[in-house]
Amino acid sequence: MNDEMPIQPPNASEAHWRGRAGPVFAGNLAFEDVSFSARGKQILSGISFSLEAGRIACLLGPSGCGKSTLLKLAAGVLRPLQGRILLDRQEVAGPRHFVPPEKRSVGLMFQDFALFPHMTALENVAFGLTALDRSEARRVATLALERVGLLPLRDSYPVMLSGGEQQRVALARTIVPRPQVILMDEPFSSLDQRLREIIRNDTLSILKETRATALLVTHDPQEAIEFADWIYLMRHGAIVQGGTPEDVQRHPVDADAARFFRSYNEFSGSVSKGKVNTAVGPVDASNLPEGTRVLVMVPPEDIKLAVSESESEAQVTESRFVGPNTHLRLQLAEGEDVVAVAITAESAPKPGQFCNLAIEARNTHIFTV
Repeated sequence: MNDEMPIQPPNASEAHWRGRAGPVFAGNLAFEDVSFSARGKQILSGISFSLEAGRIACLLGPSGCGKSTLLKLAAGVLRPLQGRILLDRQEVAGPRHFVPPEKRSVGLMFQDFALFPHMTALENVAFGLTALDRSEARRVATLALERVGLLPLRDSYPVMLSGGEQQRVALARTIVPRPQVILMDEPFSSLDQRLREIIRNDTLSILKETRATALLVTHDPQEAIEFADWIYLMRHGAIVQGGTPEDVQRHPVDADAARFFRSYNEFSGSVSKGKVNTAVGPVDASNLPEGTRVLVMVPPEDIKLAVSESESEAQVTESRFVGPNTHLRLQLAEGEDVVAVAITAESAPKPGQFCNLAIEARNTHIFTV
């Protein structure tokens, strides 16, 4: 299987496939105090949130935190041990009621595409259209393949398709029954980076066109930020924070939540006269009581440099060009602390040069300890 060169329709840009997808009857998806255990181990505990119709949300968190399990509960593959799941305000799983997967208006996209190897692309897309006669199912499936730019490959088998093309077939198969909710379990993770961006952007475009309700599982914070309207951050089987991509980045609920989205320089200290003195400069903490023990988290781009002609507080020990920026590591003159700094490439000092440091606390966080 070749993942390198996805076939696209003539004269189509990377960000748009041919045609338009029809609207779906989007539904609300709600979890009420949902818990789940397996083999005596608690997997999920007290999950409660409601996903509004037409919203695209993301379950974000490290591997093993329960994201995929929650998705399987929504799909009906697993049954919760406690709590209720409602689809369009109708209970589909609860203490006394359970609707099997095939009777839920839910579409599923998986990491491994889950295509039938003995069926063509067209046959795979038409497979779930059991309510239509064969000719009408083929017609509807043909329109879906046209929408994802794969009409010329409708008679190809999965083994003949690249990874990106297989994912497009999987997307067409998911949307063609017009489900109320689309559930996606890391559907882009097996693709290379450039292809992943293309497929992800076009999938998002189709979801917006159809006004579908969608829930994506991923452990990639950048993917969640670019894809979702709303992010639910999970840890150890619970949701620790929910909000817009901007909210969860700018206002993390704790230090672990902050670390999940980016790297930081971390300094311990105490509040003194409304400030915390760190190895790279003072940070305002006027909202905290005097003497409070805190952790100060400073992202590399919040540290500003001024090159010094004499030996000063820090020396550049490493310099790496990363796109438009240069990432530096500096050794502090006093102690063994190493500081990471991100700076525009044009103004970056060279290894061996000395610098004075200051904090411009735009994205710096302070947490009590």
